[in-house]
Amino acid sequence: MNLVIVESPAKAKTIEKYLGKDYKVLASFGHIRDLPSKNGSVDPEADFAMTWAVDTKSKSRIKDIETALKSSDKLILATDPDREGEAISWHLLEVLNKKKALKDKTIERVVFNAITKSSVTEAIAAPRQLDMELVEAYLARRALDYLVGFTLSPVLWRKLPGSRSAGRVQSVALRLICERETEIEQFNPQEYWTVDALMRNAAKAEYNAKLVSLDGNKLDKFSLGNEASAMAAKQAVETADLEILSVEAKPVKRRPYAPFTTSTLQQEASRKLGFSATRTMQTAQKLYEGIDIGGETVGLITYMRTDGISMIGEAIAQARGVITAEFGDNYLPASPRIFKNKAKNAQEAHEAIRPTSFARHPDRLKLSGDQAKLYDLIWKRAMASQMSDAQLERTTIEIGDKANSVGLRATGSVLRFDGFLKLYEVTKGKSENNDEDDAGILPAVSRGEPAKAKAVEAEQHFTQPPPRYSEASLVKKMEELGIGRPSTYASILRVLQDRDYVTLDKRRFTPADKGRLVTAFLENFFSKYVQYDYTADLEERLDRVSAGDLNWKKLLQDFWTQFSSHVDETKELRVTHVLDALNDALRPIVFPDKEDGSDPRDCTTCDDGRLSLKLGRYGAFIGCSNYPECKFTRPFGQGEQGNQATEDKMLGVDPETGLDVFLKSGRFGPYVQLGEEAKPKRTALPKTWPPDTIDLEKALRLLRLPREVGIHPEDGKKISGAIGRFGPYILHSGTYVNFKDVDEMFEIGLNRAVTLLAEKRANPGRGRRSATVLKDLGKHPESEKPVQVLDGRYGPYVKYEKVNATIPKGTKPEDVTLEMALEYIAEKQAKGGKKKTTRKKKAKA
Repeated sequence: MNLVIVESPAKAKTIEKYLGKDYKVLASFGHIRDLPSKNGSVDPEADFAMTWAVDTKSKSRIKDIETALKSSDKLILATDPDREGEAISWHLLEVLNKKKALKDKTIERVVFNAITKSSVTEAIAAPRQLDMELVEAYLARRALDYLVGFTLSPVLWRKLPGSRSAGRVQSVALRLICERETEIEQFNPQEYWTVDALMRNAAKAEYNAKLVSLDGNKLDKFSLGNEASAMAAKQAVETADLEILSVEAKPVKRRPYAPFTTSTLQQEASRKLGFSATRTMQTAQKLYEGIDIGGETVGLITYMRTDGISMIGEAIAQARGVITAEFGDNYLPASPRIFKNKAKNAQEAHEAIRPTSFARHPDRLKLSGDQAKLYDLIWKRAMASQMSDAQLERTTIEIGDKANSVGLRATGSVLRFDGFLKLYEVTKGKSENNDEDDAGILPAVSRGEPAKAKAVEAEQHFTQPPPRYSEASLVKKMEELGIGRPSTYASILRVLQDRDYVTLDKRRFTPADKGRLVTAFLENFFSKYVQYDYTADLEERLDRVSAGDLNWKKLLQDFWTQFSSHVDETKELRVTHVLDALNDALRPIVFPDKEDGSDPRDCTTCDDGRLSLKLGRYGAFIGCSNYPECKFTRPFGQGEQGNQATEDKMLGVDPETGLDVFLKSGRFGPYVQLGEEAKPKRTALPKTWPPDTIDLEKALRLLRLPREVGIHPEDGKKISGAIGRFGPYILHSGTYVNFKDVDEMFEIGLNRAVTLLAEKRANPGRGRRSATVLKDLGKHPESEKPVQVLDGRYGPYVKYEKVNATIPKGTKPEDVTLEMALEYIAEKQAKGGKKKTTRKKKAKA
């Protein structure tokens, strides 16, 4: 009997069918062990010795493998054909060797790029040894990421309270997003004008032309910078005696795109399908592992984590055969197309992402949903890469007068042969390698014939700031800079969102205040380690390890010597020093120049106070140096607008009390207030209600909470509605019903409320049961006491002794590691400590 190990159970089931009764296939379910999330898991003082831990579930899987080995003669390691796959096999061998389970067993390593019967059986017939250079590259990356995370994150916690973590590549990606936001904020629109003419030829056919020269001088974008110059240019065109100066028609070829790599697949799936990077990779994983087709499970695409853009000869030959059959000989180029990487640091160890069989046309497969959409995209892109060029004819008409006072140009193109565009059309602005605009067909004109301007228009424009990064454009930028690798892009973007460093709104990344503070801190005190060139160079050195050209421990030693020394230098930093540096670094954002030239850091409330960044339980805010005498505050990142927001805005008068109703902005954001007594009633604005939408009616609705929905018909008790810690809700006799939308709480009527309360009581869910343990994370490094993930009344949370720390929104409980849990616990303890101190002060008073 031969025992085969793969990563996933779906893959195991498929491969066992292919190999037959002499083979048993088991799944490791990914990595069987990892570095424990505690200090000392990587020890630089012991030649970077690494301590690994096996979790509870993996122990049972190892036991199953160990049991199956007893009746097997051979162990075949068939994990994925990349660095991570090699590492999984290595970990398994290490554990089994320690258990002395491999005595007298033959060990083989096999790799296949596609889960098809032919690919798997060919791989089994051509085994190799474990690639230790790939394993060492994995060990180096894992150690680096651990050392950066566990050394730098505590510095952040101490010097910048409220920060979550820092990472080797994650922090550099965050810097990209923050820099783009700064560009947008500091962008000054510049005015410019264009002059366009609607031309008519002798046959009265119309076409558009653009003014390109004036008085013999070529116009650039900003030559016409105001209305006066634009109107003068318009008049010059209107009064000129125009004629056709030249007509030039050029044949143009448009070549097809290479098949997908991991990053280009993520980019194109984002643009065309609206998929996130994670959604794309999860769908691709399913297509790779196999889909049931006619009772047989078959992998539909090749391995989806790759930098390569080439395809093997057999795949190219098959694609060319399908092109001839489906589209005809005209769509087949004379020779196969061979693509080679141009991207920085690209590794061509694997093929591009392609269908395992081009004969499986998307329209003839019974796929649905995301799988159908993504397979269609992959099939068309790979097929189009082997099709003929598209052939266009681009025509340029130059128009002017004999005095050379004005010059206009009309351009247009005609598609003479669609070639690969028949299969893979590209929407303008949504693909890499975007070509010029297709201006359509121009009418027939001849050199020397008169040209009549039927209408001339001058149009005003303003330059636009660069757009915020989408997932697609951020992945593309990281790839261009050589930052990260195919298997890391999706996880990097996910971590940034899980840490609340960025938000994704309308598919564009915006840095959160916390993210901007962390980036500014790292740029000021760890600038080398968030430099793009440094990060790319480190990636290149890691690639050299995988190629066998650099010793992995020398790489770690060189890095750690400098990095640890740099961290030691920051230990004496006081929080006040950090804030001073951040005040300077973030000055354009938080203290923008005022139009009157006055100092933007002067407090607008008191006479001699200086505004500065301050750190509180809810993150950073702007406060006055004269606190507590001066209580001026405003949220971080509002600039001068924040100062304006702190001024009272009277919304009107409450007809019931006769008191003024105000909209104000405080340390924790905007709120509404009734009157100006010593302790006026205040209510914070819901997140879904922006300050500029608040009028007197909305303010009074908030100030009159809790609202009475009505009297319950069964017991005569009141049903009330309010906004609590977990959002809007209604309440009756101890039963809560929560709402996502605050408007729903305000608008709900008695009948609907009674129905929802009855449904909640019939199915109370987790609100009426005790918390259950979801995951044991291990022991706290300081106390050796357990840290667990529990599922409680209000959702999953981390528990350590008496500390209950909420898991951030968007983070799955099963994805929480001990390292992440320690961050949540430290943050909660910091907040708790401040609460206790406040209570003690009140008690003394």
